[in-house]
Amino acid sequence: MNKTVNQRLEDLREVMRREHLAAFIFPSTDPHQSEYVADHWKGREFISGFNGSAGTAVVTLNSAALWTDSRYFLAAEEQLKGTEFQLMKLKMEGTPTIAQWLKTQIAAGGSPASTEVGIDGWCSSANSVKELIADLRKEGGLTLRTNLDPLKLIWHDRPAIPENPVEIYPIEYAGETTGNKITRIRRALREKHADGMLMSALDDIAWTLNLRGTDVHCNPVFVSYLLISSKDVTLYINKVKLTSEVSAYLQAAGIKVDSYENIVKGLKDYFEYNILLDPDEVNYVLYKTVNCEIVEEESPVKRMKTVKNATEIAGFRSAMLKDGIAMVKFLKWLEESHESHETEISIDRKLTALRAEQPLYRDISFDTIAGYGTHAAIVHYEATPDTDIPLEPHGLLLLDSGAQYLDGTTDITRTIALGPLTDEERLIYTLVLKGHIRIKLCKFPSGASGTQIDILAREAMWRHGLNYLHGTGHGVGTYLNVHEGPHQFRMEWKPAPLVEGMTITDEPGIYLPGRCGARVENTLLIVPYKETEFGKFLQFESLTLCPIDKRPIIREQLIQEEIDWLNDYHQTVFDRLSPHLDADEVEWLREACAPF
Repeated sequence: MNKTVNQRLEDLREVMRREHLAAFIFPSTDPHQSEYVADHWKGREFISGFNGSAGTAVVTLNSAALWTDSRYFLAAEEQLKGTEFQLMKLKMEGTPTIAQWLKTQIAAGGSPASTEVGIDGWCSSANSVKELIADLRKEGGLTLRTNLDPLKLIWHDRPAIPENPVEIYPIEYAGETTGNKITRIRRALREKHADGMLMSALDDIAWTLNLRGTDVHCNPVFVSYLLISSKDVTLYINKVKLTSEVSAYLQAAGIKVDSYENIVKGLKDYFEYNILLDPDEVNYVLYKTVNCEIVEEESPVKRMKTVKNATEIAGFRSAMLKDGIAMVKFLKWLEESHESHETEISIDRKLTALRAEQPLYRDISFDTIAGYGTHAAIVHYEATPDTDIPLEPHGLLLLDSGAQYLDGTTDITRTIALGPLTDEERLIYTLVLKGHIRIKLCKFPSGASGTQIDILAREAMWRHGLNYLHGTGHGVGTYLNVHEGPHQFRMEWKPAPLVEGMTITDEPGIYLPGRCGARVENTLLIVPYKETEFGKFLQFESLTLCPIDKRPIIREQLIQEEIDWLNDYHQTVFDRLSPHLDADEVEWLREACAPF
């Protein structure tokens, strides 16, 4: 039994009984609705033991369950062993909603003294709380309380909110001043008939102010809020994080500074007629604090930062060149290391070390996924000392990794044949590559949605009765978060338009539990294609520079257009990378990029 998790559940239930709560809900987010959070806000991981980036834990007085998506089904099953937690697989037939499950669990517990459910309103968006209130009411009159954080009472060694220093992001990489960005934001607010806005998303704040930080693992952001009115801009932040240089920079930009905890007072003192709040971004407590009229709209900053300016695009190209050099050095080393007893963890360390040798390297952009053999079937697998296995001279290695360079963020997946493959391994690899290429070859009208394009990655594998449940692509930040939206490739309807200047990944995959998995990923840039009487059409340029393993490909599964793309791509990779490599590396790359 997992005594640590089970003891924490008992401690929580003691608080729940004292507070007359029938259940408590732990989302994955922080007060800023971040995908990845600082350790202080990893409450769902603390209470359940599950460390994936997405999931919701729910605890009643007699039971516990965790909801997560397909990326984490296998990992969650393993991590929840020995605990009370039951795994709930999102989007799978028969999986109840949280409200449905609570109704049955609370009823099964007898006649409860309370039908009140708790959630921390600071760590839940306004929309998620409003939807939960409606769902609970529909499922038997359950009510929701939002003003309690039981972790304050039971998490005795809880990490503090980070106090890491903030740094200026130079204009030579940002390409646009903070003053100009704020002017554009105010113009967008006027178009929405809003006098001001509360900016809560940490990457939006970092982008707007041309500042970066280290408060969240792999994400160069800092904990703060930004309140914009028609006349003032105020940054709410722990002032210990501001060096004299950053303080002078903010003052010169006309940015006022107040303490992080004063955001409630700042909203109460807000003097304008109305304020824009993104209800998917702003937490419920701050949403309820506002006294003026609320304009409920998506933050205009989300889409502004996804369209890269010329300087940012040049930075991406530079970052991808550096990353490609590191990847080629790594792949050559890996091919020559079959007798070196390498493991999933050791190859991760080697790749990180090679990236760290590149100019402007700052960090990895997410924890490396290095899954060999059956581990490649675990979508977001991360090797630990307990799960780490040696590589053997057969089968597939799935390697999904990336880096933060000062001039750009990278995200790349390569699936590598380590030796002889089964027919099944070759088939799934080829279908994944085919889907990747079909996306890359797509031409589409400006403003099309990624959902309309997503089928191109899946059509060939659907013919074989194969599929994958995660998205096919996401935006990538400029030395910011590796996941950036709202645009994406995804089966579910996502109306965010695709426009020129956006970055987006192309990463279909197939995963056969207990057998094997494959994924191929490049980061793409949306660029012009042509203009006709039907409007402006766009296409994708591959920013990623790295060979794609040709050895597993079943040639008959590819049409000539796809083979031509692969050969053209490899010629580009060779031309761009070879001037930066030594003679032995150039010869290795020449073979890796030879026509298929």
